[in-house]
Amino acid sequence: MPSATIDILSIGEPLYELSQGPDGRFTPGFGGDSSNAAIAAARLGSRTAYVTRIGADLFGDAFLELWRREGVSAAHVGKDADAPTGVYFITHGPQGHSFTYLRKGSAASRMTPIDMPATAIRSARFLHASGVSLAISETAEAAVRHAFAIAREAGAVLSLDTNFRDRLWPAARARSVIDALAGEAGILKTSMDDALKLTDARSPPAVADHYRRLGAEAVIVTLGNEGTHALTPDGEHRIGAHLVEAIDATGAGDAFTGALLAERVRGESWEAALRFANAAAALSTTGYGAVAPLPRRSDVEALIARG
Repeated sequence: MPSATIDILSIGEPLYELSQGPDGRFTPGFGGDSSNAAIAAARLGSRTAYVTRIGADLFGDAFLELWRREGVSAAHVGKDADAPTGVYFITHGPQGHSFTYLRKGSAASRMTPIDMPATAIRSARFLHASGVSLAISETAEAAVRHAFAIAREAGAVLSLDTNFRDRLWPAARARSVIDALAGEAGILKTSMDDALKLTDARSPPAVADHYRRLGAEAVIVTLGNEGTHALTPDGEHRIGAHLVEAIDATGAGDAFTGALLAERVRGESWEAALRFANAAAALSTTGYGAVAPLPRRSDVEALIARG
């Protein structure tokens, strides 16, 4: 493949975030799994870019400023005058955090294959999307499939996070689409919560085996405060969780994905990349919101050094 000019190209839907703090007030912020992952990787030194559509509104403008500030290229972000940028609210209770979405008909859901930047995709080392990227609309699913086809032909590594949201599509449909794409994935990340809905497997090793049998090269199963289980080309890995003062796990999975991709970009082994991603995810739970607590490299290295 030609020399890469982008380390990680991510596709999906950004969501403007309003997160409730301990005093009951809502603090503005940013979310959207694929955007979070791109920012997480950029903070760790990767050259990242994002592909989406945003509304011609103040939320979309805020995202453009965020990506500029974080070093994520928005050269392939389109503006839609007839559709809004999606918004979501985070509230907290005894059972943890919960989400309320205002995203139906968002600009991102209007993505189509024609919006996929073929030249940029061919220049990327990793192409990342998620179950949300696929679920927001039929045209967005077609767009992701088209981008994957271009990237696969160019020799890029395809990264897929199942990130199942039953508000967006039924489990049977999600399972069908994700299983079909698993065979193209160099990296497939899921959570045990997702896997219980999307597979017949009931243990982390069985989940990993399910997706490896479908053709995924590396399968990572995140287990919350129990750590991570992975099946990669160099074997099986079980990484324990880090003990931190967690207050909000909103973007933990995205922090994990961004960190894992960033470390693979650097040429780190699977074991080292998984340990680094595990620590990054832990640190991301120590602040409120999805983006604000995404860690820098020195913070992750310090946590790993503490053991």
